Amino acid sequence: MAEFDVVTVRNFLLALSIGALVGIEREKHKTMEHPGTFGGLRTFILIAQVGAVSAWLSIHLQSPWLFISAVLALALVVVTAYVLENRPQAVALGLTTEISAITVCLLGGAVMFGYAELAVALAILTSAILTFKQPLHGLVSKLDTTDLYAGTKLLLATFIVLPLLPDQAVDPWLALNPYKLWLLVIFISALSLLGYIAVRMLGAARGIAVAGLAGGLVSSTAVSISMARQSKAEPDEDAADKLASGILLAWLVMFVRVMVMVALVYLPLLSQIWLPFSLMALFTAALAGFFYWRGSAKRQMKQPQDNLTNPFSLWAASKFALLFALVLLAVKLTEHYAPDGGLYLLAAIAGMTDVDAITLSMTELARQNNQLSLAATALLLAALSNTLVKGALVMTLGSVLLRRKLLLATSLILLVAVLIVLML
Repeated sequence: MAEFDVVTVRNFLLALSIGALVGIEREKHKTMEHPGTFGGLRTFILIAQVGAVSAWLSIHLQSPWLFISAVLALALVVVTAYVLENRPQAVALGLTTEISAITVCLLGGAVMFGYAELAVALAILTSAILTFKQPLHGLVSKLDTTDLYAGTKLLLATFIVLPLLPDQAVDPWLALNPYKLWLLVIFISALSLLGYIAVRMLGAARGIAVAGLAGGLVSSTAVSISMARQSKAEPDEDAADKLASGILLAWLVMFVRVMVMVALVYLPLLSQIWLPFSLMALFTAALAGFFYWRGSAKRQMKQPQDNLTNPFSLWAASKFALLFALVLLAVKLTEHYAPDGGLYLLAAIAGMTDVDAITLSMTELARQNNQLSLAATALLLAALSNTLVKGALVMTLGSVLLRRKLLLATSLILLVAVLIVLML
């Protein structure tokens, strides 16, 4: 039985991404300039899959002829399409079925040669590509040249720039890792782009809510920055309500994520933090629901997502990464020069950018030294610091309308947290 590894999956996904990238451009070209010509989004994705599967099998079978034969067969199909398209009264030609047949043949061979798991996964993906014809073509119709440029820049930043950066600290305090900092730039930029696509596909209210929830799983700070910047492009009341809802949903995920991490690493500590974090999460959810309802209930504007501009910006994300690097350096200096009595200060500083690292550190402290109260207080300080910084970022980067809504929401959340601390 052949080994099923992550590198193989990554290579197949990269191959399919290349097919999709070229296919989107060709689909736009075909729609705007040459209707009825060969190849579109789905066809190019399947062509990439044919090449990937045939090359992969050729490598493992130690024979190049399978790949060569696949390429020759595909060349014959392309030549035939070219001839038919240039005949008098050319007929519209769809090759999805033919390409699918070649793909299925190769996937069948992969199963027989011991790669059943991967072949089944690719077969399901092929079926999805064929089934979701209209949504895929509809997505392409909503993209413009600016969107293609943004996607190309993101790919360059990910696959050209990122591999060139050192994946190790470059300062004496071991705080600044260029690879991880640029990875943060990529994530913020990708989040902006994916949130924009979600809004175009799902509508403003649902798209922003989905982007907020999904982005909050990785970085609620990045969501706050992305949506605050987006509010400048949509300076109206409805958009501000929807963006406020998306930001608060990301904050909600942060509170829940801390509790889940503590429960998984050291369950006894959860008894010390579940009440304040649960109440803050519930209050944040209520505010997010209120703004979502306000944004969805207003119907005066017709299709607001049609006027949405692409918020993608590598430069804006880079500026945040620089700020993040400065805070990381401050955390390391605090840890290095104030180890005694500086735990709460360290938690507050670390929470300014991310709560995951301090959550794991405090959970380990509670597990090793049984200092539950100390760890719980540090985690609460980190969460409050994180919330305060995210609110400040929205105040700095957001539109006037969004600033008003988040100022009220941040103040209420912090007030609830302070009351909880006083009551404990």
